[in-house]
Amino acid sequence: MRAPTIPARIRWAVDLMDVGPADNILEIGCGPGAGAELICQRLETGKLFAIDRSESGVDRTKRRCRQYVEAGRLTVRQIDLATLRVPVRRLHKVFAFNVNLFWVRACADEVALLHERVLPGGAVYLFYDASRSDMVPNIVQKASAALTDGGFRVSVVDQKAPSVVGIIGKR
Repeated sequence: MRAPTIPARIRWAVDLMDVGPADNILEIGCGPGAGAELICQRLETGKLFAIDRSESGVDRTKRRCRQYVEAGRLTVRQIDLATLRVPVRRLHKVFAFNVNLFWVRACADEVALLHERVLPGGAVYLFYDASRSDMVPNIVQKASAALTDGGFRVSVVDQKAPSVVGIIGKR
């Protein structure tokens, strides 16, 4: 069986995050596990805690990244960010790709949780597929406002190929 490919947009996003070998990272919405796979490849003593509301997303990530789960580098849980109350170490980075939470509804509680858990100097990286250019200004405005209101310093990165926009909230 052929190994699943990793889309260029996910590669670009993980590269931009500059994952360090000792980073502790939270991934929100792990889906099929492509981001988790790339992140775990870069970790040595660091850990990735990946969450998804979907049971199938959690199962797919666990299957795809079995070696990292077995090595203790990856923990995957079916849970919503709003109800995340498990002990998560202080985080260096938070990664999310195409997670609508940050721009479709009020998310002050979730952003406050992230601000509490992210170490000073750490960051929240929100990435969105930007192929629907008509939606990008709304996504950027709302996600940026949510992070800014939660105490993060926000910058935006726009990539044309692959077409991705990144909203980075530094603590």
